[in-house]
Amino acid sequence: MTDVPKIVPDKIATLAQTRFVSLYDLAYEDGSHYFDASRRQKDDLLACKSERELRRTLPDAVSCCLVLVTNDVAPRLVLSYEYRYPTGQYVLGIPSGLVDEADKQTADPLVRAMRREIAEEVGLHVSESDRIWVVNPFLFNSPGLTDEATALLCAVVRRADDSGLTHAGSEGTERFDGFELLTKPQVEDVLERGYDRHGHYYPLVAWAAMTYFVTDQWTKIG
Repeated sequence: MTDVPKIVPDKIATLAQTRFVSLYDLAYEDGSHYFDASRRQKDDLLACKSERELRRTLPDAVSCCLVLVTNDVAPRLVLSYEYRYPTGQYVLGIPSGLVDEADKQTADPLVRAMRREIAEEVGLHVSESDRIWVVNPFLFNSPGLTDEATALLCAVVRRADDSGLTHAGSEGTERFDGFELLTKPQVEDVLERGYDRHGHYYPLVAWAAMTYFVTDQWTKIG
């Protein structure tokens, strides 16, 4: 690609820094600047990586299209209501969480992280007889504001019924308010409306998971 602005790493300024997010002022050779909200340290910002380096970089987080197959009803997509502080609302979402350092030391860090998050947020332990795979390994969440990225995975779990689902494993500031277990027609209805049954909008990654579910892509793997 031509006319790519050239960043000056030594002139990047840290404007704010917390445990989970920092704000950087990116400086470029032509004198321009751009704000970047990031979960990364200054020396690991995506804006400073080459395309080759970026290909080897893990995303910050994982998110999952979680399909529950039981004996009594049609397959359902597992969603839950989580309070998202920047929105001021409980919004309909999918199991998600950060990739931690222990995950990065394993042979399959994205799957390992996703198994953990599903256990914590949903109470389901993805067993060896279940199916879990990476749909897309690296998706930018909102590249006009942040370099944060997530991997989208899919997991298909088979159980006798839907008992045992719980948010008891949630940690820190995580707040949940129950599940929505939706069949294909019900998910299609949410997609058509553009908001959940409470009238609240939902995240883009939830839209991606719902679309993956209703187009039956989850049935085509394995």
